[in-house]
Amino acid sequence: MQIKSKLFGDIEIQDDKIITFEKGLMGFEELKKYALVFDSDKPTPNKIMWLQSAEISDLAFPVIDPTIIMGEYNPVVEDEWLAPIGEYDTEEDLLVLSILTVPSDISKMTANVKAPLIINGNTKKGCQIIANNDEYSVRFNVYDILQKKKEEAGC
Repeated sequence: MQIKSKLFGDIEIQDDKIITFEKGLMGFEELKKYALVFDSDKPTPNKIMWLQSAEISDLAFPVIDPTIIMGEYNPVVEDEWLAPIGEYDTEEDLLVLSILTVPSDISKMTANVKAPLIINGNTKKGCQIIANNDEYSVRFNVYDILQKKKEEAGC
């Protein structure tokens, strides 16, 4: 599938790599098809990727594995929230991502750890859930954490 992306230009994504969010994402419920885009040639300890809409070229969300910024990240969620992604054998079949917000002052970058994206690697279906964990926030500051990881990696 050919995807037009404002950030990356025209990119070719194999059909079996398209992720379907049947209920869309919060605020973007009408958009269902996405692809994960990342620079495989660029080593980075932060592993920031982009969730690119296959339907609107201007829409791409920076995303990150929340365990990079919160080592003990373990969202508590009701089972019915995961129904849209289909059956999975183990938690290793699931990819959990947090959407980043990157304002003009990058030191104020935050991650939404309260409403992560859950993607079933087997079915290529995803959903956005709301974690029942009171300690998780929609605006968890990540800049200092990412800078420290970058320094530790010598980047």
